[in-house]
Amino acid sequence: MAKLNPYINYQGNTEEAFNFYKSVFGGEFSSLVRFKDMPGNDNFMPGNNKMSPEEATKIMHVALPIGGNRMMATDMLESQGHKLKLGNNLTLQLQADSKEEADKLFNGLAAGGKIGAPIADAPWGDYWGMLTDKFDVQWMVNYTYPKK
Repeated sequence: MAKLNPYINYQGNTEEAFNFYKSVFGGEFSSLVRFKDMPGNDNFMPGNNKMSPEEATKIMHVALPIGGNRMMATDMLESQGHKLKLGNNLTLQLQADSKEEADKLFNGLAAGGKIGAPIADAPWGDYWGMLTDKFDVQWMVNYTYPKK
Protein backbone atom coordinates (compact mmCIF):
# COMPACT_ATOMS: atom_id res chain seq x y z
CA MET A 1 0.00 0.00 0.00
CA ALA A 2 1.20 3.49 -0.80
CA LYS A 3 2.49 5.88 1.86
CA LEU A 4 1.14 9.42 2.10
CA ASN A 5 3.71 12.19 2.54
CA PRO A 6 3.22 15.98 2.73
CA TYR A 7 5.03 18.02 0.07
CA ILE A 8 5.33 21.72 0.92
CA ASN A 9 6.08 24.58 -1.49
CA TYR A 10 8.02 27.59 -0.24
CA GLN A 11 8.85 30.91 -1.88
CA GLY A 12 12.63 30.72 -1.54
CA ASN A 13 13.10 29.70 2.11
CA THR A 14 12.86 25.90 1.93
CA GLU A 15 16.39 25.43 3.24
CA GLU A 16 15.75 27.63 6.29
CA ALA A 17 12.42 25.89 7.01
CA PHE A 18 13.82 22.37 6.68
CA ASN A 19 16.85 23.11 8.83
CA PHE A 20 14.35 24.24 11.45
CA TYR A 21 12.26 21.05 11.07
CA LYS A 22 15.44 18.97 11.23
CA SER A 23 16.30 20.64 14.55
CA VAL A 24 12.83 19.81 15.88
CA PHE A 25 12.39 16.24 14.56
CA GLY A 26 16.05 15.18 14.41
CA GLY A 27 17.52 12.91 11.78
CA GLU A 28 19.23 13.72 8.50
CA PHE A 29 17.92 14.67 5.08
CA SER A 30 17.45 11.60 2.91
CA SER A 31 17.61 13.84 -0.15
CA LEU A 32 18.67 17.43 -0.86
CA VAL A 33 18.89 18.55 -4.50
CA ARG A 34 19.44 22.11 -5.67
CA PHE A 35 18.06 23.34 -9.00
CA LYS A 36 21.63 23.69 -10.37
CA ASP A 37 22.23 19.99 -9.68
CA MET A 38 19.26 18.71 -11.71
CA PRO A 39 20.21 16.83 -14.87
CA GLY A 40 19.14 18.98 -17.84
CA ASN A 41 17.90 21.77 -15.56
CA ASP A 42 17.63 24.18 -18.53
CA ASN A 43 15.00 21.92 -20.09
CA PHE A 44 13.31 20.73 -16.90
CA MET A 45 11.54 23.93 -15.92
CA PRO A 46 8.40 25.20 -17.71
CA GLY A 47 9.17 27.61 -20.51
CA ASN A 48 12.89 26.73 -20.48
CA ASN A 49 13.52 29.97 -18.59
CA LYS A 50 17.04 30.50 -17.36
CA MET A 51 17.57 30.73 -13.62
CA SER A 52 19.60 33.41 -11.92
CA PRO A 53 22.72 32.19 -10.09
CA GLU A 54 20.90 32.80 -6.78
CA GLU A 55 17.86 30.78 -7.89
CA ALA A 56 20.08 27.93 -9.05
CA THR A 57 21.18 27.43 -5.41
CA LYS A 58 17.58 27.12 -4.19
CA ILE A 59 16.13 23.74 -3.23
CA MET A 60 14.56 21.69 -6.02
CA HIS A 61 13.77 18.81 -3.63
CA VAL A 62 14.46 17.99 0.01
CA ALA A 63 13.19 15.08 2.09
CA LEU A 64 13.31 14.62 5.87
CA PRO A 65 12.32 11.20 7.23
CA ILE A 66 9.91 11.44 10.17
CA GLY A 67 8.93 8.08 11.56
CA GLY A 68 8.04 5.84 8.62
CA ASN A 69 7.14 8.78 6.36
CA ARG A 70 8.94 11.69 4.75
CA MET A 71 8.19 15.42 4.80
CA MET A 72 9.35 16.96 1.52
CA ALA A 73 9.54 20.39 -0.07
CA THR A 74 10.70 22.63 -2.91
CA ASP A 75 11.30 26.32 -3.58
CA MET A 76 8.83 27.84 -6.06
CA LEU A 77 10.73 30.12 -8.45
CA GLU A 78 8.79 33.04 -9.93
CA SER A 79 11.21 33.18 -12.87
CA GLN A 80 9.99 29.68 -13.76
CA GLY A 81 6.34 30.72 -13.70
CA HIS A 82 5.68 29.54 -10.15
CA LYS A 83 3.78 31.81 -7.77
CA LEU A 84 3.04 30.71 -4.22
CA LYS A 85 -0.54 31.32 -3.21
CA LEU A 86 -3.01 29.87 -0.75
CA GLY A 87 -3.94 26.43 -2.04
CA ASN A 88 -0.73 25.55 -3.86
CA ASN A 89 1.64 25.55 -0.91
CA LEU A 90 0.89 21.93 0.01
CA THR A 91 0.86 18.82 -2.16
CA LEU A 92 0.06 15.31 -1.01
CA GLN A 93 2.67 12.87 -2.26
CA LEU A 94 1.89 9.18 -2.61
CA GLN A 95 4.85 6.80 -2.53
CA ALA A 96 3.70 3.69 -4.41
CA ASP A 97 5.04 0.18 -3.84
CA SER A 98 5.12 -0.61 -7.58
CA LYS A 99 4.96 1.08 -10.95
CA GLU A 100 1.55 -0.54 -11.52
CA GLU A 101 0.22 0.86 -8.24
CA ALA A 102 1.59 4.29 -9.18
CA ASP A 103 -0.29 4.17 -12.50
CA LYS A 104 -3.52 3.07 -10.80
CA LEU A 105 -3.33 5.82 -8.16
CA PHE A 106 -2.35 8.51 -10.67
CA ASN A 107 -5.09 7.62 -13.16
CA GLY A 108 -7.71 7.33 -10.43
CA LEU A 109 -6.88 10.74 -8.93
CA ALA A 110 -6.61 12.36 -12.37
CA ALA A 111 -10.22 11.46 -13.30
CA GLY A 112 -12.01 14.78 -13.69
CA GLY A 113 -8.90 16.70 -12.67
CA LYS A 114 -5.95 18.35 -14.41
CA ILE A 115 -2.61 16.67 -15.09
CA GLY A 116 0.36 18.95 -14.37
CA ALA A 117 3.06 16.43 -15.32
CA PRO A 118 2.13 13.06 -16.86
CA ILE A 119 3.41 10.08 -14.90
CA ALA A 120 6.66 8.96 -16.51
CA ASP A 121 10.31 8.30 -15.80
CA ALA A 122 11.68 11.51 -14.28
CA PRO A 123 15.17 13.03 -14.79
CA TRP A 124 16.15 12.11 -11.20
CA GLY A 125 15.44 8.40 -11.77
CA ASP A 126 12.00 7.83 -10.22
CA TYR A 127 8.66 7.18 -11.92
CA TRP A 128 6.70 10.36 -11.10
CA GLY A 129 3.69 12.46 -12.03
CA MET A 130 1.79 15.46 -10.71
CA LEU A 131 -1.89 16.43 -10.91
CA THR A 132 -4.67 18.46 -9.35
CA ASP A 133 -7.77 16.41 -8.65
CA LYS A 134 -11.34 17.53 -9.34
CA PHE A 135 -11.50 18.97 -5.80
CA ASP A 136 -8.42 21.21 -6.38
CA VAL A 137 -6.15 19.06 -4.20
CA GLN A 138 -2.60 18.80 -5.55
CA TRP A 139 -1.02 15.34 -5.72
CA MET A 140 2.32 13.80 -6.70
CA VAL A 141 2.54 10.07 -7.31
CA ASN A 142 6.00 8.54 -7.12
CA TYR A 143 7.57 5.11 -7.45
CA THR A 144 11.26 4.69 -6.64
CA TYR A 145 12.91 1.95 -8.66
CA PRO A 146 14.88 -0.57 -6.58
CA LYS A 147 18.59 0.18 -6.27
CA LYS A 148 20.75 -2.13 -8.34
